[in-house]
Amino acid sequence: MRIRLLLAAMMGLPALAAASDISVREIRSDDTLLMMGRHRFDNGRVVNLTVGIGSGAFHHPDDPPNAIWTIGDRGPNIACGEIKRVAQMEIAACRETRNGRVYLAPSYAPSIYRLILTDAGTFRITDVITLKDRDGTPLNGMPNPLQAATTEIPFTGSGKPLAQELNGIDAEALIRLTDGTFWVADENAPSIVHVSADGRIITRHVPQGIEADYANARYDVVGTLPAILAKRQLNRGIEALAVSRDERFLFFALQSPLANPDTEAARTSRNVRLFQIERTSMQIVGEYVYVLDDPKTFGRDPSGRQADPRISEMTVIETNHLVVLERTEATTKLYEIDLGKATNIHGTPWDRISTSPSLEQVNLAEAMIVPVSKALRFDGADFPKIARKTEGVAALPDGTLVLINDDDFGIEGARTQIIVVRGLDFRGPQ
Repeated sequence: MRIRLLLAAMMGLPALAAASDISVREIRSDDTLLMMGRHRFDNGRVVNLTVGIGSGAFHHPDDPPNAIWTIGDRGPNIACGEIKRVAQMEIAACRETRNGRVYLAPSYAPSIYRLILTDAGTFRITDVITLKDRDGTPLNGMPNPLQAATTEIPFTGSGKPLAQELNGIDAEALIRLTDGTFWVADENAPSIVHVSADGRIITRHVPQGIEADYANARYDVVGTLPAILAKRQLNRGIEALAVSRDERFLFFALQSPLANPDTEAARTSRNVRLFQIERTSMQIVGEYVYVLDDPKTFGRDPSGRQADPRISEMTVIETNHLVVLERTEATTKLYEIDLGKATNIHGTPWDRISTSPSLEQVNLAEAMIVPVSKALRFDGADFPKIARKTEGVAALPDGTLVLINDDDFGIEGARTQIIVVRGLDFRGPQ
């Protein structure tokens, strides 16, 4: 059964399938390609690292029905604010540096993975495509040395300074085209990146105004995206990417509200920007507002912090009709959304950094902005076996959805898990 086209749902439409009608099947793997070695901190604490392959997922109609593509991000890393909890030690450099981050494997190259799901309930990796510059040199996941946007300061696990990397990519989502090339979403710049079939960067599309920061990059960089995207929160750039069935349009969304005009707006806002871009011309043709849920509604980790919910993935069933993965650290929700009746704010004053109050601060109803409609179709809180930090979703030809988690490279003991979800009821346009 083919997944039917997504519903032109009105806001607040109840879920269509009860949890009892939905089945989930867990798939894991002991593929040796997932093993990454050990890291020993200076206090003797050892962590067994694994390759994090689940930052995004995609299935192309030309792929075998049991094949999906996934992607790994920038490698094992820990925010300075978390290092004492995770490593049970302090790093002096983290106390002295704002926006610091510790990298346990600085040379890790973000990569694309092809997985085969087996009848035995496991998966195996059949292909690894490393992201490379135009000359074929593997990239790494180090933060970019930006002047026109915020960036991070990298350190080793011992607190020694690491160099920022102009060509580094924090890969968080992917799609594959019929011609074999990929598009990858990047959290850092933020950017969307066109990648050849062998992993070489063809073009990196960044916000207008920051392309000068990439003047000496070892691949082409153009300022295609709206300038206001340079106001993304640190570590909350573009994490969701999708493509229309005819491959005419790309869709991408920020993970969280922009820090526009400041980080306080980012922490308290629920308004996330979602874009539609005509792929051939690379012109933005749509910009819409997705309203995040109340953080108290995430069943496995409810909180009062509006910054906890975020968008981690999208997949298109047909133009204007998408599935969005909205999550906290422990709870995954899948929403069916429709762009058809939402206000297209592209090219309006809401795209100007000078607009006050900003889109992130405004009451949408008072501003006469209609957000995308969203209807809950799956709540991971009903399924305790689902791992934390689910970030990838792919639609298979038989009507199932595949979820995959980002295991954070095993730093805290998590391992890659794939969940096959059956029984979701997508109505399609009425």
